[in-house]
Amino acid sequence: MFNVVTGWIKAVDGVDFAIHEGETFGLVGESGCGKTTTSKLILKLDKPTDGSIYFAGKDISTFSDNDLKTYRQSVQVVMQDPTSALNPRMRIGEIVSEPLIVNNRLEKNMVKERAIEVLSEVELRPSSVSLYPHEFSGGQRQRIAIARALSSRPRCIILDEPVSALDVSIRAQILNLLKGLQEKFGLTYLMISHDLAAVRYMSHRIGVMYLGKLVELAESEELYSNTLHPYTQALLSAALPFHPDAQHTEIMLPGETPSLFSLPFGCSFHPRCQHAMPICSEAEPPLQKVSTGHWVACHLLAQANGGIGLSSGTTLPI
Repeated sequence: MFNVVTGWIKAVDGVDFAIHEGETFGLVGESGCGKTTTSKLILKLDKPTDGSIYFAGKDISTFSDNDLKTYRQSVQVVMQDPTSALNPRMRIGEIVSEPLIVNNRLEKNMVKERAIEVLSEVELRPSSVSLYPHEFSGGQRQRIAIARALSSRPRCIILDEPVSALDVSIRAQILNLLKGLQEKFGLTYLMISHDLAAVRYMSHRIGVMYLGKLVELAESEELYSNTLHPYTQALLSAALPFHPDAQHTEIMLPGETPSLFSLPFGCSFHPRCQHAMPICSEAEPPLQKVSTGHWVACHLLAQANGGIGLSSGTTLPI
């Protein structure tokens, strides 16, 4: 006989951020922190139990069928593994034009023309439309996935680990392609990645997640040059240095990541934090403003210098 324990797991808990039009917002953190769940909520693949997601000032949970159709055209995704993301039985022209056919965006005689157009935008030949995914390399398949996302002329693209499945020699090419497309079409990106160097290169602002919560948010260079949360410091120290001559000291965290079934009281990070204080196990730190555009959830900063630089009780605007 087995005892079955049921309960709630908060994969994403009170995560508030805004992505400005035309920018890249990076979301980083270790596996299981809630990054991909966040993207699924935005894509309406999962339904939130609480909270709201706004697009162009409107709550997406209130969208009518027509609004939802427009939303799905406006928000696209590029997945991690281009091999599994592309139907091996479909020709490239069919794959790229499928969003157009599903949403009836173009007349039938114009579909192939648009497919060739978007393939050229990702630097693939027009003849690619008649080929199958297995006839392309991994980097080329990811270009095809990007072309499919572009075909409906979206406003926002979610990049879920867009280069992690690619050879190192190809990653820079794909990142540069994405940057060029953003400049050309004014695209907005939400970039989810474990590759901290890629996130730094692509992102205007970065949010750091730990066990379903945002623990730090800042502009990209500010986050790397003035890292404040102990978890962010450990996370960045584990990455390869941005420059070969940069000094690099890795911070080793004790213990293991707590289970979402049994989160510690107070700050979720305090059992592994070398700076933990009694208050850390008693009260959860709110995400507070430290300086312009820089937000941190840590009691340590409130204690330093009598809390100078903090706006107590201030929460992140949506």
